[in-house]
Amino acid sequence: MLLLQLHPYLIHINLTISFSMPDIDLHKRNLFRRQSDLVINNLMPWIEDSQQFVNNCTQCKSCISSCPEKIIVQGDAGFPVVDFSLGECTFCGECAKSCEEDIFVATTETPWHKKAIIAESCLANQNVYCRSCGESCPEQALSFKIGINAIPEIDLTVCNGCGACFSPCPTSAISIKEDK
Repeated sequence: MLLLQLHPYLIHINLTISFSMPDIDLHKRNLFRRQSDLVINNLMPWIEDSQQFVNNCTQCKSCISSCPEKIIVQGDAGFPVVDFSLGECTFCGECAKSCEEDIFVATTETPWHKKAIIAESCLANQNVYCRSCGESCPEQALSFKIGINAIPEIDLTVCNGCGACFSPCPTSAISIKEDK
């Protein structure tokens, strides 16, 4: 809003200008970027080779629409990725079943090598009682060190990287990372 005031008692002009930004076409934005330079974080389960994924994914969005948990979204350059802030992966395999391209390994194999990691910003490290991550873990991979503030510990042999603990964390202290 622009307010033009020439004299305090004479003229007041109010002018409102509105415009909308055009939708950004991610394909055009990345036209000159080599596909090998794309950083793909949080790939879907059963994708072992990220380069094969980038080369063969047609970005048809069938995996996005087939995910019953609605956690697969369009990521960088239009490629589908898992957004753990929307929920957890149940490893149902619908994304792999719906894909017609050669990017997924068999759903009978280990879905991925992701594990949850807890940062120092965890409330328990600030002497605040919180167990939201442990209460949300379906695998019960989180336990709490007995003490005044009950520090969470992740059993990496039990954690399957589903992301159930990610969204409930009030300080975003949990991340899901590759553990290879």
